[in-house]
Amino acid sequence: MATLATSLVPLLLGVLLAVTGAGKAFGRQVARQAAGTVLVRVLNDGRRATLVLRATGAVELAVAVGLLAAPATVGPGVAATVLGTGFLGYLGYARATAPESSCGCTARDNGPVSWRAFARAGLVVAGGAAAVGARTAWWTEAVRHPVASVAVLAVALAVLVAVSSDLDHLWLVPLRRTRLKVFGHPLLGNHGEEVPVAASVELLERSLAWVAASPVVRSGLIDHWEADGWRFLQFAGVHDPDGTARPVTVLFALDPHATRDTTGNPAVRVTLIDDRTDEPVEVDLLAGFPARTTLPTA
Repeated sequence: MATLATSLVPLLLGVLLAVTGAGKAFGRQVARQAAGTVLVRVLNDGRRATLVLRATGAVELAVAVGLLAAPATVGPGVAATVLGTGFLGYLGYARATAPESSCGCTARDNGPVSWRAFARAGLVVAGGAAAVGARTAWWTEAVRHPVASVAVLAVALAVLVAVSSDLDHLWLVPLRRTRLKVFGHPLLGNHGEEVPVAASVELLERSLAWVAASPVVRSGLIDHWEADGWRFLQFAGVHDPDGTARPVTVLFALDPHATRDTTGNPAVRVTLIDDRTDEPVEVDLLAGFPARTTLPTA
């Protein structure tokens, strides 16, 4: 069984890297995805960040081709191990310097760096190391042991789905909604109070509004309050439209009852206020995004 699992690792890892690599290299939303990553702050340019993401996707595709086409050779496994180690280093840097930035691990993932991102990168490292020891092509073992191969692939696929937050809409979100229908909302009391602020922040950090405004935000949550049916979340930021950086207050407003379990696309209002003049700053946060999605601003 160990030999079978080792021989199937190149297939699993190759498919994973092919999917994530193709999304980055050819995806239509890569520029929007790059805007929320730490790459924008490191490179100080959204276009360069987009190019880096696309180049990373191309490397993933190349490694995937090697794993799938030449699984019994050492090179693809070593390349996958190096690639996974690079992912871990990037995630560690992003977590330490900009924990609110998005992962950018896949074409769909706009959420912040979490333990699941580290787990998936760790699986790439472990899979690459295992692929180095593969001595038989995956298709040969699949023909010899079809039933066992299906079982191994099913277990491995379940693990990959569990650590991929961009696949939550396929299983975790429907499961949570079913739980809410059966047992009621765990965050609401008997009188329908607002959800905890932490739940609102979690929902905000997975929204398009946060991805668009993240290059401006420079702090964690500073203050919050409820007014006129909205929950306001206050952050500090820096707006640099013409090379002259000026401090601003970034205000997000969203439904105080909404959580990730009840909505996947919350309505969020965004306002930038100049700290020196206390006047709203007129800015189009979605400027430069390839796909212009409605983002209410106030």
